[in-house]
Amino acid sequence: MAACKHNATIRIEDTSMPFISSARRPDRLLILSAFIVASCGLAYELVAGALASYLLGDSVTQFSLIIGSYLCAMGVGSHFSKYIKDEDLVSRFVDIELLVGLLGGMSATVLFVIFGWMAAPFRAVLYVMVFALGILVGMEIPLVMRILNERKAEFSEVVSRVLTFDYLGSLVVSVLFPIVLAPRLGLARTGFLFGIANAAVALMTARVFRSQIRKPGALALRSFIVLLLLGLGFLLSDRITQWSEHGVFGDEIVHAETTPYQRLIVTRWRDDLRLYINGNLQFSSRDEHRYHEALVHPVLAALPGVRRVLILGGGDGLAAREVLRYPSVESITLVDLDPAMTRMFSTSSTLVALNKGSLTNPRLHIINADAAQWLETAKEFFDAVIIDLPDPNSYGLGKLYAEPFYRMVRGHLSENGLVVIQSTSPYFAPHAYWCVVTTLESAGFKSYPYHAYVPSFGEWGFVIGDRNGRYQPPTHYALPMQWLDATTTRDMFIFPADMQRVPVEPNRLNNQILLRYFEDDWHKYIR
Repeated sequence: MAACKHNATIRIEDTSMPFISSARRPDRLLILSAFIVASCGLAYELVAGALASYLLGDSVTQFSLIIGSYLCAMGVGSHFSKYIKDEDLVSRFVDIELLVGLLGGMSATVLFVIFGWMAAPFRAVLYVMVFALGILVGMEIPLVMRILNERKAEFSEVVSRVLTFDYLGSLVVSVLFPIVLAPRLGLARTGFLFGIANAAVALMTARVFRSQIRKPGALALRSFIVLLLLGLGFLLSDRITQWSEHGVFGDEIVHAETTPYQRLIVTRWRDDLRLYINGNLQFSSRDEHRYHEALVHPVLAALPGVRRVLILGGGDGLAAREVLRYPSVESITLVDLDPAMTRMFSTSSTLVALNKGSLTNPRLHIINADAAQWLETAKEFFDAVIIDLPDPNSYGLGKLYAEPFYRMVRGHLSENGLVVIQSTSPYFAPHAYWCVVTTLESAGFKSYPYHAYVPSFGEWGFVIGDRNGRYQPPTHYALPMQWLDATTTRDMFIFPADMQRVPVEPNRLNNQILLRYFEDDWHKYIR
């Protein structure tokens, strides 16, 4: 008879909450905590990976090392959990939640500050924090299972419930992080938000299980204090981040924005505006004219009557500004991945003045898309293609410097069309520079490498490619230039002894050797 009553009870609870059918209120809290714990654990992992990618580059390497370290640490934490005594399970679970909330919540902000003011120990602190977080997170789920098991729940049900909600929590965060959390809250506030969630679980657990805790009042007070600290950090995180970024960039930060794709920073010192993407300088308003004149005019001045131009990258509108100086140009298609970039340079009065309103010119059409994906489906042909992408410091960018990409570009050039690519420094990164040249040649182009001195960057490299080998550098310019002239142009195509070509392999998708060249070259100059 007792068995019949027990079965009847199960059937009634199944109707209301199928996932946690036999759970009483404390059990339901623990199941919910598994969902939150998994969400927070993955969020801290994503924050660390994204932050390392922003500040150190090479997103694949950073995420791979962080995920591996984190999972290994979780295994260590799961092993350590067995040493917690049964009578202290709930208390230790609350303490661990508070530690995870504090360490995980503050992680992004602490790392921003260390990178800004003490760059040397950044990498060491990053992995120490990731490993410590992994150990603590690895202890959480085994403790939840043990607490539920002590409450006489069926072990098979305990495992299925906890892991079900654990995996669901991971799914929710993996979807929300790139779409909502990182672009809208930023990495620092996202960290604090999930830290608050951990502390809230600790506080609720301390209240609901107070009868099983030796000093429930003290534990609840600790939880409340941690919750308060994390809430304060959430409110002040933007100020702290700006202060830390001031240590990185030195100048006044006039715009800072985290997008789903990158971290954008615009600084100003007197009349000098500078754009940084993921901490890397993109231009200085004092000498950007040298870079953009060298990028655009050796190509367009060699194409009389140029009508249709494609710009890949160049979301700041500065290359487009130079292209629009040619009256024959009827249309410009600008493909840039990040809508935040083109929006910023279309609406900020200071930046619009710099690009002379090029992004709102009726001759220009903006497409926010991945350049490779757009080329795959585009049908148009162009007289000139200007590739003004950031340096190949990640696999996502490296594919846009690979042979298949240049073959697609070749398929969109008119018979006498030209392509030009910004190609990093032939002095500081010779293997990376000549790899771009070699890759262009392996895609069927005749290459014309050249370089220009830009004070903010030093010697910078470019390469022109055409399909038939007829290109001749311009011997004069019909348009007035701030820097470029016939003599300068002639000298740009001459490489001195310390920038001569070096033997390298072309960059292909299956190996992306360009990234290794780029890192090895620049590593010699970055300390």
